[in-house]
Amino acid sequence: MKFRLVPVLLILFVMAVTIRLGFWQRDRAHQKEALQAHIERYEHAPAQSVGAQPIPLASIEYHRVRAVGRFMPEDVVYLDNRPYNDQPGFYVVMPFQLAGGGYVLVNRGWIPRNADMRTAIAPYRTPAGEITIEGIARANASRAFELGQGGSAEHQKIRQNVDVGAFAKETGLALQSFVIEQTSDDGDALVRDWPVPTMGVDTNYGYMFQWWGMAAAALGFGLYAARRAAKKGN
Repeated sequence: MKFRLVPVLLILFVMAVTIRLGFWQRDRAHQKEALQAHIERYEHAPAQSVGAQPIPLASIEYHRVRAVGRFMPEDVVYLDNRPYNDQPGFYVVMPFQLAGGGYVLVNRGWIPRNADMRTAIAPYRTPAGEITIEGIARANASRAFELGQGGSAEHQKIRQNVDVGAFAKETGLALQSFVIEQTSDDGDALVRDWPVPTMGVDTNYGYMFQWWGMAAAALGFGLYAARRAAKKGN
């Protein structure tokens, strides 16, 4: 059976690319599985204290944390388009002045949006004085799709997203590099039924098998084409 060089090289190229992409998806799945194992371990670990000393995001993300200080309602922002049980609402994000110095942003929880006036904020309570809160360290207070800057102008309370670094510059507060997703209850009438992080591992494995299936299909097509060419040659 004779093979033509160019078609053979093309098929081999397609197989090499699709096999490599399949391994890349497999590696991504393994990385996500390792991260999920870390998150589950952090859930049962003692809470780490947050103080004035800056903590790198990489060393604190997904960890349980505890902070002592007071909320700063004068600098609150409300993150729009955050539905809960199919009901539109806001996340209440507020700076927290740490007792030992420094600040950290806290995603306090969810409140419903007024159906008649979208900018009306439902009533909730903010504890006065020094309190202790607990939560999970996150890279941000959740991200929603936005066009442009998403309304992050200075002093605007309702926004699509909030970036820790940009908010630190805007307010002049020396914020930690992460956001505390509050889990402790302080009687403020906010909902804290936080969505469970999903790693999408099944999706990666699905793509892995798709890429490898394409490689097998390319091989099968190459063998079929070569056999037909051989029969015509005879």
